[in-house]
Amino acid sequence: MEEYASIIIRTLVLYLVILTIFRIMGKREIAELSLLDLVVFLMIAEMAAIAIEKTDQTLFKSILPMILLVAVQYLLAFLSMKSRRFRLVVDGKPSIIINKGKINEHEMRKQRYNFDDLLLQLRQDGVGDIADVEYAILETSGQLSIFKKSEQAVVSVTLILDGSIEYQNLEVVGKSEKWLRDKLAEQGYNNLSAISYCSFNRNNHKFYIDLKDEK
Repeated sequence: MEEYASIIIRTLVLYLVILTIFRIMGKREIAELSLLDLVVFLMIAEMAAIAIEKTDQTLFKSILPMILLVAVQYLLAFLSMKSRRFRLVVDGKPSIIINKGKINEHEMRKQRYNFDDLLLQLRQDGVGDIADVEYAILETSGQLSIFKKSEQAVVSVTLILDGSIEYQNLEVVGKSEKWLRDKLAEQGYNNLSAISYCSFNRNNHKFYIDLKDEK
């Protein structure tokens, strides 16, 4: 009886601890979790299961590794927020699967993404035919962002993110780095690293620009 009572208490305590940890780590949907978050979540879940079973081990010894994991995750999340290069190494970058109506088989093979996956995600988004798609971008979360031909493809395209040029998107709009720098210089933006976000509207040819830490 004492053993069952111990399991119940440990389960409740660990439930509260894990709930607190997840609240600390922020609110995001499961599909939006980064690779770092997913690894931490899986490890914490495994540690919690072991901690509940091992009633001969103190709860502090079980909770300590979880706290350490959260600290490591916080550190890596901080580095990811400060350095886009680090973020790309950890999370990777989006891949264009369909570009101007043409399927990029090379990128699909590179991402180990097959036609069954593509068709499934298209159907889930209400698209029954690949011919209706102008652009399809496989996000780092594994979700597929779809832009139909009837929607005139991608109206706004991100060209700068966190101070870095999105060369892949420059190719999408058929422009060069020199064109981008010249256009921004005309508007008084000579330091690209100071720009947190810049998009280009393909319909009206206007830029949306947001500077880092702009008040």
